[in-house]
Formats: sequence, C-alpha cells, structure tokens
Amino acid sequence: MSANAESASNPFVALLGAKLKTKDASGTIVDGDTAAITAGKTVGLYFSAHWCGPCRGFTPQLAEAYMGMQSMNKPFEIVFVSSDKDEDAFNEYYGEMPWKALPYTERDLKASLSKKYKVQGIPTLVIVGEDGKTITKDGRSAVADDPTGKNFPWNPPSIKDCLGTEFVNGDGKTVT
Repeated sequence: MSANAESASNPFVALLGAKLKTKDASGTIVDGDTAAITAGKTVGLYFSAHWCGPCRGFTPQLAEAYMGMQSMNKPFEIVFVSSDKDEDAFNEYYGEMPWKALPYTERDLKASLSKKYKVQGIPTLVIVGEDGKTITKDGRSAVADDPTGKNFPWNPPSIKDCLGTEFVNGDGKTVT
C-alpha cells in the first residue's frame, strides 16, 4: 500500500493530522508519521496537563500500563493532547511520557478533539479503535481497573452479553 493510500485509509490522520511528536532512541523529540504510528492500533487520546495534580498522579500509572502492554506487543498507542499553558510546560511534561503527542502548536486541533469527545475535565483518556470509532470515553477507569490490558481494547459488552440467554416471563417461568 502506498503512503498516500495508507494515510487515506487511516482515520487517525484525519483526526490528529499528518505528524505527531515522538522520541528517537536518544529521547529527543522528533516528528513522526501519524499513519505509520497508528496503523492497526487502538489509540488512547490522553488529555492532560503539567499543572493538573490528578493528571500528575495518573500519568505514571498510565505509563506503567502502557509500557507493560508494549512489552506484550499489544497494538496500543497513546497520544498526549496537552492542556498546558505554554510550550515549555508541554515539553517538560511530555519529556516524562513514553508515548506520542499532538504537537503543542496544534491548538485548534486540540480544541476540536476536546469538543468532539466532550472533554469536561482532565485527566481524560479516550480509547479509539483502529477504525476511528470511540470504544470508551472513560479509558482512565479501563486502565485503572485493568492495568495489564487483559481485557484490552476494553470494548463495552454487547446488549446480548449484558442480558444473557434466559429470561423470566410473566408467569415466573424461565424462557430462552
């Protein structure tokens, strides 16, 4: 598949733009190709900021879960969507993170993502399937409840799964 065809078929390019911040082997922040980074992966959009106390508490927890899932080759990527007040704060905070980031300069894109996913507060982790569809807007609970990723990608149960296969009718008899 050509690079243009891969970009066209990857929903994350439309969502996040063509370039994400990533780190090279030395830890230096560089530009990465969104299509290549997210191809075939479930993506967590991590809305957070350096100044936010609860974020600073959750980020190490999330990093540990992320690194564990990476070591197990789970098709999972996280993209930091910063609510920091300036680029220096973004760079300092992103320096502590092992995943990718929306470039700080993409403020309009950050605002549209916040609106699209109805982000009311931070930290918020939105889990999006490789098809671009939202799996859960409460990825924070999904990761906290399942830090090893046993139930990854944390798809909600279907109605059939919730209801089961047996029901009680008006006479109190079990029916299928």
